Amino acid sequence: MEAGNIGFILICAAFVFLMTPGLAMFYGGLVRKKNVVNTMMTSIFIIGTGIVMWVLFGYSLSFAPSSNGIIGDLSWLGLENVSLTEGYNSDHAIPNMVFSAFQMMFAVITPALITGAVAGRMKFKSLFVFIIFWSLIVYYPLAHMVWADGGLLGLSEGCLGALDFAGGDVVHISSGVSALVLCILLGKRRDYDRAIYRIHNIPTVVLGASLLMFGWFGFNAGSALEANGQAAHAFMTTGVSAAAALLSWMLCDIIKNKKPTLIGASTGLVAGLVGITPGAGFVPMWAAVIIGLTTSPVCYFMISFGKRKLGFDDALDAFSCHGTGGIWGGLLTGIFASASVGGYDGAIFGDWAQFGAQVIAIGVTIVIAVVGTLVCYGITRLITGKIRVDAKDEMLGLDVTQHGESAYPSFNGLE
Repeated sequence: MEAGNIGFILICAAFVFLMTPGLAMFYGGLVRKKNVVNTMMTSIFIIGTGIVMWVLFGYSLSFAPSSNGIIGDLSWLGLENVSLTEGYNSDHAIPNMVFSAFQMMFAVITPALITGAVAGRMKFKSLFVFIIFWSLIVYYPLAHMVWADGGLLGLSEGCLGALDFAGGDVVHISSGVSALVLCILLGKRRDYDRAIYRIHNIPTVVLGASLLMFGWFGFNAGSALEANGQAAHAFMTTGVSAAAALLSWMLCDIIKNKKPTLIGASTGLVAGLVGITPGAGFVPMWAAVIIGLTTSPVCYFMISFGKRKLGFDDALDAFSCHGTGGIWGGLLTGIFASASVGGYDGAIFGDWAQFGAQVIAIGVTIVIAVVGTLVCYGITRLITGKIRVDAKDEMLGLDVTQHGESAYPSFNGLE
């Protein structure tokens, strides 16, 4: 195995790790001042739980060999028997341990995406428990079904053959749909229909979005699993989709509000990254432009109109951006995939069966996310009791009531 491939994937793993602090900044800037610490903490704590769980049993459940196609066996518990020299399988140009390190960072960032939907109203201890069980019940099985050898939805012989280059199903749709279910179960924020929930720190949002994009280059390019032409292609489609989505979100802002906004540009950047994730290594460059240009309006519509019309309080638009954008990107992957890029043709190149496989995989992911979230919610209630904070605690803010800290201790102004 070439040292260059190993170095490349380890660097990409570090890039993906940076996405979690970036998400904490992005989400933290979007909430009210009294909930900044709590909102950032709900991403940061998963660095601890996610990594420890991954090493102890998460990697084994996600990628260890199995005959059921749904979940791995226990042969790699504690990373036992995970080789430092041999690949995860014969197709990998990196050692199994390197592949495990790269995938570990995905297992950290994915559940963190859920937390944006419930910002400002969920007890920290309940969220802590929920995330642990969600990783076990939703994330590990989906990772196995889509990416592991023999996974029911993946590209192994005899399986469905759905295309998910870097996590449209496994990361974005799973977390986005789970976020929607969880915020509905939890209920709306206090005075949601009357109060104005102002973004408290726009520069922090921009910094977070920039760190997310930086990490996303490793997220998508590293999913080629070696330093090759497909990695370079995924790197470029990632950048161009994000750029196109940023521009189309600005246009949406101008059409609706007559002015472009920095928050909108930052959100559009993230939407474009979400949309290209499933197809980054499968679609042509021109298709990445289309994916970026169209993902922003779809997410914008869900945030501006769909959320209000359907009446759910997705506080930081985890579903509206990640769930909606992930579904859109997965469908367009089935349309625009080209064998000349990643080995598989989509609908416009004559293979409508590939589009059908995308639809089925997205449907299965949604079902697993919905059912899994309901189960995790029920288990969490049994363990922690009431999941939502009291009205008084919500009014005072979760920074003080959940953590005894304040993001701005010298600031005494109103929200």
